[in-house]
Amino acid sequence: MRKIFVAIAALLVVAGCSTSKKAYTTHPGTSGKKWGTLFTAGLGNAIYPAGIWTVGDGVLTASKDECIWSKDEYDDFVLDLEFKNAYGTNSGVIVHATDTEEWIPHSVELQIADDYSEEWGKAPATWQCAAVFGHQAVTKRTVKKAGEWNHYTITCIGKKIWIVLNGELVNVCDMSLYTSAKTNPDGTSIPSWLSTPMAVLPLHGHIGLQGKHAGAPIYFRNIKIMKL
Repeated sequence: MRKIFVAIAALLVVAGCSTSKKAYTTHPGTSGKKWGTLFTAGLGNAIYPAGIWTVGDGVLTASKDECIWSKDEYDDFVLDLEFKNAYGTNSGVIVHATDTEEWIPHSVELQIADDYSEEWGKAPATWQCAAVFGHQAVTKRTVKKAGEWNHYTITCIGKKIWIVLNGELVNVCDMSLYTSAKTNPDGTSIPSWLSTPMAVLPLHGHIGLQGKHAGAPIYFRNIKIMKL
């Protein structure tokens, strides 16, 4: 099964990158000139509620369940970052967001969660870490336990999304297949609040990080981005 998944992923890379854009199926090096930081040290290029998000010793965290957004909007890109869960963390990386106020039906959330906690460990597979939230589960659990740093690489090219977590390609999603707001292609139900089918979402938008949801904090560092 693993070999089949990797073969399919490789085909998607070819199909989705006719203009020589590269989807990362491993973690990239981020020291090149094409890489920049998603947020500056003082968060001057971010949109966020005052007093919620702070940076200390290079670690970004939030005191409430409020998102932080890039002021810039992106089309195709690679995002590379590290995150650390607490016990019970439920957060996410949000892409293709055209409305930062009512972002839930107008974006795609790539889930971050403490899958080892009682609550999220028993949640639907599409709610667990590295899932395309509400839509597509991972092929393998690779998230580390609370208190350990995880490495996350997300590539967005057109309607395709590749997710690498801790060295393994665990999710490849073709948004064009998700034409319903009620049922996924595999027959599973979509949460009612995801009311816009992924297939019709605009692909130019802000990138966001979800804050302290359900009372558990989340920590981010080394957040790098490269436009494709």
